Amino acid sequence: MSGEILIVIPARHASQRYPGKPLATLRGAGGAAKTLIERSWDAAKRVASGTRVVVASDSDEILDAARGFGAEAIFTSSACRNGTERCAELLGRLDSEPDIVVNLQGDAPLIPDYFVESLIAAMQADASVEVTTPVVRCTRTLFDKLVADEKKNIVGGTFGAISTGGNAHYFSKRIIPHFDADKADDNNLPVLLHIGLYAYRPAALRKYVASQPSALEQLEGLEQLRFLDLGVGIRTIEVQSPEWEIWELNNPSDIPHIEQSLKIMGLD
Repeated sequence: MSGEILIVIPARHASQRYPGKPLATLRGAGGAAKTLIERSWDAAKRVASGTRVVVASDSDEILDAARGFGAEAIFTSSACRNGTERCAELLGRLDSEPDIVVNLQGDAPLIPDYFVESLIAAMQADASVEVTTPVVRCTRTLFDKLVADEKKNIVGGTFGAISTGGNAHYFSKRIIPHFDADKADDNNLPVLLHIGLYAYRPAALRKYVASQPSALEQLEGLEQLRFLDLGVGIRTIEVQSPEWEIWELNNPSDIPHIEQSLKIMGLD
């Protein structure tokens, strides 16, 4: 289908930190209980530009649950090391080639639809853009907390060093770039938090899986660094933070925070 925008929700059962988390239950504003994978599906379906949404998993349990609430669900191998590889494998299982593939991670149901729309719009406006991903400018309050956490060797996010044109130079779990915080404008700190959401051209995905994980990718534990090592540009799109906190479900203790955000969003 010409112009198709495919939104993929990669999900695996064997999470090291939280096995089976796609099937964890989250209660909405009115008390309705839905699994994480269904709430991620709901988030994908709110994206107006998306023409097809697919759950991709190596778990029959997750695939059955997804089909149970009406999702299209396709099996992908347990050999996939990250969501990008799972999106790439899915390409070979489709009956048509999408123009753009969006990776909306299955543990992030609080992603606003305008984040996704902004990535799609950037790629539609410039055919040379191979990969897009969003960043959010850090506030002074959050920056101070992240600095304090870093001194305790606590990783509190992923950060991007970005060119004036919006192209990524590098991503790190350490705060970058270095600057004199005492002289910085509190309303325009040069610290950009990366949000784990991506849009790709199919050709970029194929190039990605044709190569082995890069040294920097493995050291930082950041899948997107493989693109940069391969010379595939990543265009970052700065977006405004929503009224709610974008919590990912990585541990059972994250559930109350996500449920609070669902209430703020007014989602049952």
